Amino acid sequence: MTASRPVRRDPATAVGYWSTTGWDEPAPALRGATRADVAIVGGGFTGLWTAIHLADADPSLRIVLLEMETVGFGASGRNGGFCSYSLTHGLANGISHYPDEIEVLEREGLANLADLVAFVRSEGIDCELEETGTIDLADRPSQVEEFRSFVDEAAAYGHRLELLEGDRLQAAIRSPLWLAGLRDGPDRTVLVNPAKLAWGLKAAATRRDVVIHERTRVTGLVRRAGGVRVRTSGGGTVDAANVIVATSAYSAWLRRLGRLFVPVYDYALVSEPLSPEQREAIGWRGREGLGDAYNRFHYFRQTADDRILWGGFDAIYYPGSGVGPRYDRRPATFETLEANFRRAFPALSELRFPYRWGGAIDTTSRFTVTFGSTMGDRVHYALGYTGLGVGAARWAGLVLRDRVLDPGAERLDLRFVRSAPFPFPPEPLRTLSVTAVQRELRRADERDGRRGLLLRTLDALGMGFDS
Repeated sequence: MTASRPVRRDPATAVGYWSTTGWDEPAPALRGATRADVAIVGGGFTGLWTAIHLADADPSLRIVLLEMETVGFGASGRNGGFCSYSLTHGLANGISHYPDEIEVLEREGLANLADLVAFVRSEGIDCELEETGTIDLADRPSQVEEFRSFVDEAAAYGHRLELLEGDRLQAAIRSPLWLAGLRDGPDRTVLVNPAKLAWGLKAAATRRDVVIHERTRVTGLVRRAGGVRVRTSGGGTVDAANVIVATSAYSAWLRRLGRLFVPVYDYALVSEPLSPEQREAIGWRGREGLGDAYNRFHYFRQTADDRILWGGFDAIYYPGSGVGPRYDRRPATFETLEANFRRAFPALSELRFPYRWGGAIDTTSRFTVTFGSTMGDRVHYALGYTGLGVGAARWAGLVLRDRVLDPGAERLDLRFVRSAPFPFPPEPLRTLSVTAVQRELRRADERDGRRGLLLRTLDALGMGFDS
């Protein structure tokens, strides 16, 4: 396998800007029958990290990874590249759902991010890693007050945040829109090119003798004596002692997982390169990852080649939990994103956005990853990162490794790992309920953050619709 000749992909139909360069050829598809100690379904971050953790723990294992398209095809290669320490979708969400474990989960998350950065460096993975930290931005007085309150709340958990206002804010980012910012450090968020990180993990797994088959769609699992048979659309099979399901937003193929998550589509734009004059007009010399403080929030960052990635705002659910290439482009959302960008950065009114794409995020009702096992504890899964899987997937891979190799591991006793989120209803109630929640989140944004009865009820039930 080589990366010597770039592969150009059409941003209108494929992953988009991140994937304009990649491997020459995908790994060969599975043909015929094979055996494995562990078969992994899914070539995104969860599957790749789990393969690496397993191989490092026991190099004698035969590990086979199956990916329906190419490594990084799904959310792992399409996201904005914000790699957060948080395992709980932010400190506030963690306090809400896991008050008894939040201190442990914070420590685990910080250690996980530090280990991820160390691994990238030790393996020589060229994923454009930048240790910049983040700034959250407020454009309403009520949001500024929330920022002030959260500085004190976070400090109680050892999380130091810096409130930026006035000249200090304008020194960080020049825009007439925002009133205040919350700066967080690079020990809690780094920026990466996510597609290059996925390809780097693929190479690291291959060096550990993990067998990877791309263009190999798994169609079903069959319990057999001593293990599970994995069946693929090409007629190939893998007989494995254990199976890891790591297909995130594409997990409805395994029926029991469909009730645990909904796939929602997120969309992003990437600009042409900034001129020196455009860069000077907006400041942003710290290159932090930025985001605003709404329920329907934007996230944005600079890329390694001096473009701006601007994404978020709309989170679109397609009835029937629809996923697939036909949803990758949504002109109405692209127009909204571009209009909102120009409101935030009027000095960049002439900047064009040649790259635009979308991808599915797997969302649980508590906004955090969920774990489980089935088929006599031979099949293990993790899904539901709700947009924060770039970092959290590495930690999830440790959980999945322990489920296979060390069922008595201490981390498996965490309620965060053992408990399951409130399930989503079947259709047509699923579409109705998701639509109702999204409508109420939009209304809350329009009413200065005040949440209506539906959202307050869901909050009381611990269903986590707070972002």
